This record gives sequence, C-alpha cells and structure tokens, in this order.
Amino acid sequence: MNVLRSALTVVVCLAFGTMTWADEEKVPLDKLPAKVKDAVKAKYPDAELVSASTEKEDGKTIYEVNVKNKGQTIEVSLTEDGKIVSIEKEIAAKDLPKPVAAAFEKKYPKATVKKVEEVTKGDKISYELQITFGDKKLEVTFDATGKFLEEEDKSKEKEEKKDK
Repeated sequence: MNVLRSALTVVVCLAFGTMTWADEEKVPLDKLPAKVKDAVKAKYPDAELVSASTEKEDGKTIYEVNVKNKGQTIEVSLTEDGKIVSIEKEIAAKDLPKPVAAAFEKKYPKATVKKVEEVTKGDKISYELQITFGDKKLEVTFDATGKFLEEEDKSKEKEEKKDK
C-alpha cells in the first residue's frame, strides 16, 4: 500500500511540476525589456524583482513582473513599452476596507479566506478574495465600495490544467 501511495505521489508531483499556463511563458529577469524593468523600478524603487512572464491579451504581449516590496508580494502587469496595466498587491484580510469586508461577510458568511489581493487598474480599485465556501474554491471580486462584481469557481482548475 505504501509503495502504491509513493508511486502515486511521484506521478502527481511530476504532472503538476511540469504544468504551465498554455498561453503564459516564463521570462528570465535579465531578458525583460528595459522599458518594462524601468517602469517597475520607477513605481517600486526598493523592490526586488522575483520573476516574470508574458502572456497574450487581445493580441498584445503583457509582461507580468512579480516583486517583493517591503515584505509585500506585488504583481505588476505592463505592456512592452512599459505602461502599467494593472497592479495586484497581496494584503491581509483584516486590511480590507470596511464596506468590502461587510459585503463579503454578508454574501459568504461561513467562507474561509485563503488570499486577498488589492487590484488597481487605472484609477479603479477592486478586491479579489480566494476563498473556500463549502466544498468549493472560489475567487470573488468586490469593488472598493463593497459592490459584488464577480464569482469564479476555481474548484476544478487544477484538474483542467492537468488535462491540457
């Protein structure tokens, strides 16, 4: 039984370890375009660049650069010419604005929060919460006033990636 369990563990690790997003490519930090790197450094001068990738959105290449800034994990998405498209900052659930926290508690009273991100696109701020609610894994989004925007079921995401 233990041999079977060990073999299964190895197979699962190999399957998950080799998966990547179909449309996302890792980019070595030293291969980032200067305009992209300069824009991130201008926004976060003290940040340490951790990793980068590209993906296509509406036919355009978008760079996603992950940085650590003062202990905070931040993902900056930029165009090839260095224009910042969005910023996702991981925050503590206790730091959610009161209207967002209240709306979340009302809509998902028994949910467990796994991760919270503050998302800035232009001058709009929203909050994405990765939660478990019953037997589901969800990503839910609220605007800064607490208005519910979106719910995405992430329960089967790993299975779908595995099938690709």
